[in-house]
Amino acid sequence: MNTKSALRIEYRKRREALTEDQITDWSIEISNHCLKLDIWGYSLYHLFMTAEKNKEVDTSYLLSILQGKDKQPIVPKMIDNQSLEHYLLTDQTPLKLNRLGVPEPLSGIAITPQKIEVVFVPLFVFDKEGHRVGYGKGYYDRFLVQCPNNTVKVGLSFFDPISKIEDLDDNDIALDYAVTPKEVYSF
Repeated sequence: MNTKSALRIEYRKRREALTEDQITDWSIEISNHCLKLDIWGYSLYHLFMTAEKNKEVDTSYLLSILQGKDKQPIVPKMIDNQSLEHYLLTDQTPLKLNRLGVPEPLSGIAITPQKIEVVFVPLFVFDKEGHRVGYGKGYYDRFLVQCPNNTVKVGLSFFDPISKIEDLDDNDIALDYAVTPKEVYSF
């Protein structure tokens, strides 16, 4: 069954089986593939910060690319069990691990979702239509709906797409691109 809950269980296990070397190598490959995307004419890029314990894509390589291109990285902070706030990441932005092990800004320059032009989206797996399975809390779905319609959404995944996620609903927002260590997908 390709339901979100079944896929979360399966892909969490797949992630847990990854070695540190695989995560590093694949994260670098994903970052390099992102350079092929037609997204580099913008200024404000939202980037999730990696929770190492969850064996997520290491976004530090993408952050280096953004900084090297003089782009403005924006990072999220969980406010409650429902929503995110977004802060410009500068050399002066203090970061601290939250209760889930995710580095978050303690303070800084707040940026509204309406100003964000590109969002790198965390996920477990995605399908061939550009739908994704995240952690299931809805943070990114609630955040993405606040962004302009033309905000570019780029999913980052260690794994190839599946054919179809069976239990999509009206709150699910599709990606524009998904990037894996092997390939770039456009939707």
